Amino acid sequence: MASEIVQIQGHIIDSLILPKILDEIMDLDGTFEILEIAIGKRKTDPSRARLRIHAESLRHLDHILKRVARLGAVPASLRDVHLVRATKEGVFPPAFYSTTNLSTDVRFRGRWRKVERIEMDCGIVVDPITGRARCAPMASIRKGDWVVCGAEGIKVTPLERARQAEVFQFMGSAVSSEKPKGQLIQRLAREMRTIRRAGQKILVVAGPAVVHTGSGPYLERLIRAGFVHALFAGNGLATHDIESALYGTSLGVRLDRGEAVKDGHDHHMRAINTIRHVGSIRGAVRRGILKRGIMHACVTRRVPFVLSGSVRDDGPLPDVITDTLEAQEAMRRLIPGVGMALMIASTLHAIATGNMLPATVKTICVDINPAVVTKLSDRGTFQGIGIVSDSESFLRELCSALRL
Repeated sequence: MASEIVQIQGHIIDSLILPKILDEIMDLDGTFEILEIAIGKRKTDPSRARLRIHAESLRHLDHILKRVARLGAVPASLRDVHLVRATKEGVFPPAFYSTTNLSTDVRFRGRWRKVERIEMDCGIVVDPITGRARCAPMASIRKGDWVVCGAEGIKVTPLERARQAEVFQFMGSAVSSEKPKGQLIQRLAREMRTIRRAGQKILVVAGPAVVHTGSGPYLERLIRAGFVHALFAGNGLATHDIESALYGTSLGVRLDRGEAVKDGHDHHMRAINTIRHVGSIRGAVRRGILKRGIMHACVTRRVPFVLSGSVRDDGPLPDVITDTLEAQEAMRRLIPGVGMALMIASTLHAIATGNMLPATVKTICVDINPAVVTKLSDRGTFQGIGIVSDSESFLRELCSALRL
């Protein structure tokens, strides 16, 4: 029988962190003994606990320790991280530590050092000279990098329940299509104002359905009013937004009447061709060819955007980044400073963005499909909440709540 003492501190009772740790131990066929527990007397007081975890073997114990470490349990006997050199470009050492999106520190040379730019499903590289620890995607690993392996010397800070009531606490989990959303959207609007006043950024991830449903003008209003500080999308959203600006259609259907127009099916290709002719979306705005729409608002309001491509793209537009790794890096450059991410009618781009966001970023996924709003949390973005709604009604009500 192998055992290890771990300690947990913070708001571990009201945030249900301690019960989750105990559940994890039992689910993994381990046992525990609570050696010490001190519970805060007021809601602002932290609590702390020391547990002894028992397992049938050292290997079994190591597996349990790795899992509870992601909930903030730190071994009482502090050790430095174990570093192993990468032997090949783009390849982690076999026992590499796979990150979560929670705030993470590593212990190196007797000091805790915060891991920079944390995101999930990456590794941690430590500079042995400076002690700097950074989150590193697999593709960025270079031969000779010192990579953290195993779970020793790693401290993860789990999300705690807010000390004050806020919209995310009020919402709980996914909000179904059968529940009223008016009060919720009012609270969300107040949260957006608070985030903007605090100097943080609001990121929007949007799919082409935003245009197809006629809700493009509402997203355009948000951009022009300064409630969007970065936009992530694909070739589809930009193409159909430009099609609507040039021809008044989306996939050949008039947005004002909902009627298909003759030969309208080729409007999206003509829109792409127009932009390719002038070289860029910004070039089309400067020349006065593109005079309205989401992309026009981004250019004129200097809101940076990343359009990442896929194998099914027509054209694509010249602004679309077709190299996946290059697109990921372009997105990562815009994430620092983001306080809220609004993901609207998007699945793949929303998941890709969710993988890059720290757990501290308030994340809302809006989609008419209930499966999509839970997919983010299933993939690891557990700070995300979902709203089952079509994008038009959501964006219209949000603009109304913001008085736009």
